[in-house]
Amino acid sequence: MPITRTERLTPVVDALDTFRWNVERGRFQRFLAVATAFFAALAGGEAFFEHLRGSFCQRIMWTPVWLSPVVIVGGIGAAIDERFAGTVLPVAATASLIDGLIGAYLHVRGVHRMAGGFRNFLFNFTMGPPLFAPLLFCAVGLMGLLASVLRRERWT
Repeated sequence: MPITRTERLTPVVDALDTFRWNVERGRFQRFLAVATAFFAALAGGEAFFEHLRGSFCQRIMWTPVWLSPVVIVGGIGAAIDERFAGTVLPVAATASLIDGLIGAYLHVRGVHRMAGGFRNFLFNFTMGPPLFAPLLFCAVGLMGLLASVLRRERWT
């Protein structure tokens, strides 16, 4: 007997129902807060090693390295304490988002300043400052902002 379309979609529907249940109950907020902390550690480590390769020749290269521990503390604190989720995490995540946007601009400018500018884009894109690395920091900030506005699970 052939499998019907609704029988094939049952696992997908069940997964979506579970996800919706977790969002409604507030469990997804904790997960997102911890994920924010984890990815902030990865983004900060990546920024440190890439900027170390550039010898931290500009002071602004230190900002993602300094902001990462703040976002990590905000994310872990938001998973534990409701006040962190409403105060520290949104501020840290907003700072991370703004710093990522500034970094994206500076990286594009760095590629443009290399020999040949955008006319030699293929070489400058691979050898110049990584264009997508600051966007990773932006994504961490957006994830933290989302975690700060979601409903939170109550522990009783």
